Amino acid sequence: MDDKSALLDQLRIDRSNEPEDGGRGGKKWWIAVVLLVGAGIAWFLFGKPAGLPVTVATAKAAASNGSAGGSSLLDAAGYVVARRAATVSAKITGLVTEVLIEEGSRVEANQIVARLDDTNIRASLEQARAQLESSRASATQVRVNVANAERDVSRRKGLVEQKFISVAELDTAQTTLDGLRASYNVAERNVAVAARAVDVAQRSFDDTTVRAPFAGVITVKAAQVGEIVSPLSAGGGFTRTGIGTVVDMDSLEVEVDVNENFINRVSAAQPAVIKLNAYPDWSIPAEVIAVIPTADRSKATVKVRVAFKEKDARVLPEMGARVSFLGAAPKAGSPEPAGVIVPSTAVLGSGETGAVFLIRGKTVERRAVKLGAKSGTEQTVIAGLSTGDQVAIGDLAKLKDGAAIVVQKPN
Repeated sequence: MDDKSALLDQLRIDRSNEPEDGGRGGKKWWIAVVLLVGAGIAWFLFGKPAGLPVTVATAKAAASNGSAGGSSLLDAAGYVVARRAATVSAKITGLVTEVLIEEGSRVEANQIVARLDDTNIRASLEQARAQLESSRASATQVRVNVANAERDVSRRKGLVEQKFISVAELDTAQTTLDGLRASYNVAERNVAVAARAVDVAQRSFDDTTVRAPFAGVITVKAAQVGEIVSPLSAGGGFTRTGIGTVVDMDSLEVEVDVNENFINRVSAAQPAVIKLNAYPDWSIPAEVIAVIPTADRSKATVKVRVAFKEKDARVLPEMGARVSFLGAAPKAGSPEPAGVIVPSTAVLGSGETGAVFLIRGKTVERRAVKLGAKSGTEQTVIAGLSTGDQVAIGDLAKLKDGAAIVVQKPN
């Protein structure tokens, strides 16, 4: 028993050295953890900066488009087109025997551009000419007979007066003369008909020579020697409808589609500036020719024709172009209307008026503005902003006047 008691005494825990606070040190550690978590939640709820995230854009002065005519009211895109362009073709169907044009060559009005096979038509022309000569010979023969009959009648009249022949013989001679005169009239008509036949054959022969309808530049060569051209149908195989296409370079202009919401900013004779996509730094003075009085319902646009004021060999048909329609030039001594450019994402609304949000420290101020032309990702503001003003870019639908914001750096 004593041995067992000794063993139990060895297994007993000695608590004589424990601290007197009864484990309160562990409780303090848990309290510290709770306080730290609470501080974090409080910072997240109350210490985190409040407001909508936005980026900042600075308004910059609008360019004058290189023209003294005034500021741009509207920009539109379109293409260079030729008002005078024609596919040159023959009036008849025939085999091409000669082509005298190449792409890029210049032709004058009535210049020969091609020839067709004229073998059969030439034979018809010669036949018509021979028929004309035959008709003229017949008419000459009848005219000689008429002159002879006239002399015979004159003699018989003298003989009747002298009572050498009867009046019946004179009447017979007069009847013969009248018949010959009628035959002569028929012969003359036959000569006229033969002459018309020659004229028709000559025209058909002339149609084998294809000429340019006006002066211009050849842009397409469509036919080659040995092919058949026909103005009636496209046909197949080696059948063509024309010889080539000629374009009058002096008739080049720009056609643009203007959104019908802004067509009130465009009028005939309005000054404009054209910039070709191929030469973006070249500003070409221009003027509105006409606003086509109909709209395209599928695109909600109206077509506008714009003329070049300066001719240049660099302008080619079907080139892409942008047209800036200018406002009236400012009067002498009056300040030019202010205009700045901001990113289109900084503007709320469309049409002639919109709104932007100016940066005012940690808040924004809603400002109504008057809008001008929109070009790509940039929007011209005619009134309401000044150069250097900072505007917000972000979810503008969630912003309001005086709303708190957090300015972020752009990506």
